[in-house]
Amino acid sequence: MPSKILILDNVRSAHNVGSLFRTADGAGVSELVLVGYTPAPVDRFGRVQAEILKTSLGASQMVPWKSVSDAEAPRYLTSRKGEGYTVAAVEQTKDSVSLYDFLVPEKVVYILGNEIDGVGAGLLTLADVHLEIPMQGKKESLNVSVTGGIVLFHKK
Repeated sequence: MPSKILILDNVRSAHNVGSLFRTADGAGVSELVLVGYTPAPVDRFGRVQAEILKTSLGASQMVPWKSVSDAEAPRYLTSRKGEGYTVAAVEQTKDSVSLYDFLVPEKVVYILGNEIDGVGAGLLTLADVHLEIPMQGKKESLNVSVTGGIVLFHKK
């Protein structure tokens, strides 16, 4: 089974974060990294974030996580790449490939971005691959938590 890390790049909604903790638990993610202003299960004052706890059904207390600043995130990614991880940003770009064509490597870091702006440019440039989920309707994207579920359970 592949070793998976999930990075949430400035995801705004605590509900989305909680949902992604629950999905990460089910998909066997080894670490969830919260970048920038992504809400954490416990704030800097030690208070539990109730929306995350409720939405995650307690998975936020089971999945190892860490918060890193926007400035620290590139260092974190570079370190994981040095450990042999492939970094996959889930973002529609001119260079993105279909998730259906992506062969999941043994060690992978997935980056999911902000609900409006997507994955930040600094992290996109560090990614080894940009992935997109082919859309068939009129909307161009899915909710970030839905996207995370699809990507984390992709087995090809």
